[in-house]
Amino acid sequence: MLQSSPALFHSILVIQTKFIGDLVLASTLAENLRLEFPGARLVFLCEARFESFVIAHGIASEVVTFRRARMRGTNLERGKELYAMVRALRRFRFDLTIDLADSKTSRIITGLVNARTRVGYNPPERPLRMLERQPANVFATPYGSDGQHFQYRYLSPLEALGIELRTVIPSLQPLPLETANALSLLGKHHLRPNAFITVHAGASFEGRRWQPERFAAAIVEITGETGLDVVLVGGPDEREIAERIVARTAPSVVDLVGALSLERLLAVLKQARLFLGNESGPMHMAAATGTPVVGLFGLTDPARWGPVGVPSISLQPPMPCACVAKDLCRAPDPSKACCVWGLEVKPVVDAVRELLSRTEMKRERSV
Repeated sequence: MLQSSPALFHSILVIQTKFIGDLVLASTLAENLRLEFPGARLVFLCEARFESFVIAHGIASEVVTFRRARMRGTNLERGKELYAMVRALRRFRFDLTIDLADSKTSRIITGLVNARTRVGYNPPERPLRMLERQPANVFATPYGSDGQHFQYRYLSPLEALGIELRTVIPSLQPLPLETANALSLLGKHHLRPNAFITVHAGASFEGRRWQPERFAAAIVEITGETGLDVVLVGGPDEREIAERIVARTAPSVVDLVGALSLERLLAVLKQARLFLGNESGPMHMAAATGTPVVGLFGLTDPARWGPVGVPSISLQPPMPCACVAKDLCRAPDPSKACCVWGLEVKPVVDAVRELLSRTEMKRERSV
């Protein structure tokens, strides 16, 4: 274990090349680094579409970006993107790198940046292949297994550096301007703060998306029973899902899918009474604002990836589940398994009802 002091590191790189949910969880690592090294330059390596969000919400002071499509392109495209990325990073002259991505590419980047102190995981998430070397010289414990939440995987580099944990729960609050814009947008749809549920029916893989028809059935029952409005949120690539839900629920649903930046989405999530959705980035964003969450999970273990720090209920069909999509599932990879399709409507509605009841007084006192 490396013992640190506030003057030890002046320029820090965090390599987090994954998705928005991972960045939300990694924001707690960033907050601890800022508290320990208040004068240090903190830089995140992340996908280009997350740059403004990371900067606006103070997760990092600066960002170096890459384009995922090019990193998944031809060897020439990948080589050019990697070269540009490393060239931009080396200008900072980092004295500390923390590799949260824990991939072959991130290890290459760590080695080429070549900071004096390089934190990686031991053992890595994916074993090193032939001729691949581990560039890290400080090793973090790979928490996130055996039932521990993945949040602790993103905090374990601090332990490896001898840094005391001062905060462990992600907390992201909307910018004042985005709050004002969100309230204005909600007002145009006659929505009041704390009187609507946000629903995110998308996810990165089809098998992680609960069926739109079941979302619609749950929404009809919830709105009829509670009188709460529903706002659909999601990215532009989730329009078809939203249309299938709206066709079965209109006019009880306000469709904002594809209409919100990440900054404004955070502000809308903050105003919601409750979040209902698949395991996804917006689920972690909602939790980071303090909004109660009902999360829908398939093969992924909710104990490892569930919402953190807020009242929540995570639902998962009984395991092992009877396969409902043999031609699509690629178990045991949780990202490519369709187990969430086994969830019925009733337990989802019951969970929303229970969480609304459990958080009612708290939410009322906070208004």
